[in-house]
Amino acid sequence: MAMRSLALLVLLSLLVVGVAQAVELEMELVPADAIAMTMDREPPQECATPVSVEEACRSASETHAGVAYDHCMASLGADPRSKEAGNKNMHALAVLATRMAIDHAASTESKIDDLAELEAASSDPQARARFNHCLEQYGGAADLLRDALDNLKAKIYGKAMEQLTAAMGASESCEDAWKGEEDVPVAAHDREYGRMAHIAFGFTHHAAAAA
Repeated sequence: MAMRSLALLVLLSLLVVGVAQAVELEMELVPADAIAMTMDREPPQECATPVSVEEACRSASETHAGVAYDHCMASLGADPRSKEAGNKNMHALAVLATRMAIDHAASTESKIDDLAELEAASSDPQARARFNHCLEQYGGAADLLRDALDNLKAKIYGKAMEQLTAAMGASESCEDAWKGEEDVPVAAHDREYGRMAHIAFGFTHHAAAAA
């Protein structure tokens, strides 16, 4: 019996040593930095806070004089991307509104360029100078809006709002170039762009507040 007990003890000891060596070998095979990364890694956080276009437009119109609720609803509601963005959060709506403002700036620049081409046939150098001024303003606004979009995506809201504010000045500066003229061929385009730029700013401001 004593011999059998001793044999069992030896066998158990060998099993324990084997398991310990196997665990040690497994730990050696896994890089230490990989283990640290696994321990430091936080579980993904769900940050989706759905907001309807109606809620977003109402909030923006109540806090920003340049945002008209009806126009905001008509502009965002007509874009099929707004529903998907609203299902995420205010940040996604701000990104969409900024993209729409970029599109408006580019299309306004294109329309003004077409008007300038027609005006080139005339002999009025002052009119051509006004069109050129507007083209410069909208070209610069489009660049500012693209930079704002990049900062907005990175959630650098303060810088994005600064750039959106600067981009808003394009329509006013273009209008000023036509002061004293009864017919302002770019008026409708200026107005539409200005409204969209204000919506983008209003949405971005609320996204920053919700962050």
